[in-house]
Amino acid sequence: MNPIIYRIIYSIVYVLTLTPFWVMYRLSDLIFFLIYYVFNYRKNIVLENLKNSFPEKSQEEINKISKDFYKYFVDFMLETFKTLTMSEKEAKKRCVFDPDSYNMLEELYKENNDIIIVMGHYGNWEFGGTSFSSQCSHQLYVIYKPLSNKYFDRLIYKMRSRWGTKLIPFKDTYTEMKKIKNTGSATGFIADQTPSPDNAYWTTFLHQKTPVFWGTERIAKKLDYPIIYMTIKRLKRGYYKIYTEMLIESPRKTSEGEISEAHTRKLEKDIIEQPEIWLWSHRRWKHKDKSHQKN
Repeated sequence: MNPIIYRIIYSIVYVLTLTPFWVMYRLSDLIFFLIYYVFNYRKNIVLENLKNSFPEKSQEEINKISKDFYKYFVDFMLETFKTLTMSEKEAKKRCVFDPDSYNMLEELYKENNDIIIVMGHYGNWEFGGTSFSSQCSHQLYVIYKPLSNKYFDRLIYKMRSRWGTKLIPFKDTYTEMKKIKNTGSATGFIADQTPSPDNAYWTTFLHQKTPVFWGTERIAKKLDYPIIYMTIKRLKRGYYKIYTEMLIESPRKTSEGEISEAHTRKLEKDIIEQPEIWLWSHRRWKHKDKSHQKN
């Protein structure tokens, strides 16, 4: 991308982030209309994912979830840009911690525990990162894959690191986590991305054979950090609540696949409860399990 074009786009986005939330949501309504009714953005993928995930639901129910997802998806994108300029007071108001969840994290910090946080593309994970970094004692590190476009990669990096969050490139995950051992770190893994089918843990997720990254489980076993499952529920438009629970206290004591199965089941339960706030436009099931197929 031409740097001049990037600066123009960045300037427009920056000005947008300075508008009140109610103005931003009016714009969101307009963008939703365009991508849902005019451009049909990834609608075939979304509908196929929903039908396969909820075979018991009628077409009318599937269509409603699809429509609600697109409304949420546009909100999420604009809310993410808001993190460029949003005040700390606003951030804390928009994404709050469940008190028991917050207290559990603080106790782990007092006990000098580095932790692993595992979650999915569910709720506003960007708001979740800003709230964690601005409120919790652990230093938050987030695993990410750098974007091929260096300008937008810089923008994403700026948004995520503004509140003190530090980013670890995906390929350096284990090396960097060893360096920060015993420093009160919390390393966040978004564990519902699509791995290579030949090097994955295979399970059934939302009625479909699904590959799961081994990375979260294998790194957790090597470092033996407690694994915390985090979920971010949407309370209403623009407002969220963070819940955490101890998923695995001693990873080295688990059997193969136990950790991967545990966080997959938790995410599945969340999605069933509030399906419209998961990333249905993602091609989560583009790979098929060939282990039982005949030659």
